[in-house]
Amino acid sequence: IVHVGAAGSAGAFKGAGTQVVDIAGRMMLPGLGDVHNHHMRGGQLDLFELPFPASATFDDILALVRARAAKIAPDEWICGGIWSSELIDRLRTHEARAALDAASGGRPVMLRDDSLHNRWVNSAAIARMGLTAATPDPELGHIVRDAAGAPVGLLLEKASALAERAVLASIADPLAHETASTKRAVEILNGYGVTAYQDANTTLTMLQALSGLDRRGELNAWCVGSLPMYDTLSGTEFFGEALIERCEQYRTEHVRPDFLKLFMDGVPMTRTAAMLDAYLPDESGHTVVCQSFLRLPDVVHWLVRGETLGKGVKVHCAGDAAVRDILDAVEIVRRLRGPGPTHHIAHASFIDAADIKRFAELNVVADLCPAIWFPCAITVANAAVLGAERAQRYWPNRDLHASGTLLAAGSDWPVVGLPDPWFGMEGMVTRRNPKGLQPGALWPEQALDLSTALEVYTLNPARAMGIGHVTGSIEVGKSADMIVLEKNLFEVEPDQISKTRVLTTLFEGRIVHGAF
Repeated sequence: IVHVGAAGSAGAFKGAGTQVVDIAGRMMLPGLGDVHNHHMRGGQLDLFELPFPASATFDDILALVRARAAKIAPDEWICGGIWSSELIDRLRTHEARAALDAASGGRPVMLRDDSLHNRWVNSAAIARMGLTAATPDPELGHIVRDAAGAPVGLLLEKASALAERAVLASIADPLAHETASTKRAVEILNGYGVTAYQDANTTLTMLQALSGLDRRGELNAWCVGSLPMYDTLSGTEFFGEALIERCEQYRTEHVRPDFLKLFMDGVPMTRTAAMLDAYLPDESGHTVVCQSFLRLPDVVHWLVRGETLGKGVKVHCAGDAAVRDILDAVEIVRRLRGPGPTHHIAHASFIDAADIKRFAELNVVADLCPAIWFPCAITVANAAVLGAERAQRYWPNRDLHASGTLLAAGSDWPVVGLPDPWFGMEGMVTRRNPKGLQPGALWPEQALDLSTALEVYTLNPARAMGIGHVTGSIEVGKSADMIVLEKNLFEVEPDQISKTRVLTTLFEGRIVHGAF
């Protein structure tokens, strides 16, 4: 961008080859940012897998699997998602697996849930994975079993990696697969007006795919990577120091592996989020208390390691105890080392009131995702394990903003079916479900005004990702990442924001979606 101002003053920059565009009074915004997504998973789901919404019923899913099975080879995997957390209890049975077996016609099936932390598999997949009653649970994972110890088809947390590895082993050319998935993912993001994003769990193959696309001039977005420091739900081959020592060779202008990634806990729906207070008793009548996955010394180690490398750390924290543990660890590092890189708490959703102000004090970003700051299937599932009153105090966005915390919006795509920022923005402003799928409002006192929400989706993500100096606002010297909308958001009712359509997306001044 070489000039921002009135049309008359722009005349000095007009040359013989200049294209002058009149957008007829339509709204122009900076390109949007998405501070937390799983882009390759999203592109892969669109290109190669079986997508369905979390609203799909058990019978709906079986029908979709049956239709997919009729179109593919007898030994080909059926992968996809996302199924609702509300189905977890139903999927714990042999009967559910038998129904999936029948629908798949003997083909192996792996379906991901709406948290991406859990998998539902059938008998053929269990056989491919080599799971038996004698197979031990992986660390921080659980293979759900019957009374005799045999797997029933539900894999929780790190046990999901067992299925992901089996699927990956069936792909002839993983790099070509991920390159195609990545390219498709960026096309989808551009379509929603997103020109910068942070992948929240970036494997070596993803870095190879991204840098290859960028070096060929085919990557139409800024991508910031988050390198997993431990074996992940994806079953990645390289993590921790092995990934750190390889990542820099894939750095390009638009690919920036600038964060480390930690998982501090699981998710509330499976009682694996670390909470300060116990969950409601489970189906066996046991009171469940879940603590953080990582010890404080380990977290401090990775924070210091990241700061030594000049990298921030993005930490998955779904529970208020996990949030407190991370804030405590950051405070220790700040006291010892002084100011350092910005760190992210991803899913800053359940937070004890005493910890709200600590985000700003410690320069910790509230990574707000997924877009469920309104009633939905996940909030219903949360209420079932936490109780309705406690589950209602979810996503304290206004309190965080008032405390001076940098709020940055993400989609967690494909946890939320599509990386639709307008859907999330409406929910941020109304605290109601934009599709009307669940009644009422979720903690409406935490709603943000539209002006603030726009910053949470534009400049704030860029600042959080460490690229606020190159994108995120329409200013001289920044990349010409801009979008044109069909309507002015300040002239529509809040419950119409989710219907926003992006007419044109520009990345570095090039049209990458739509047209003028």
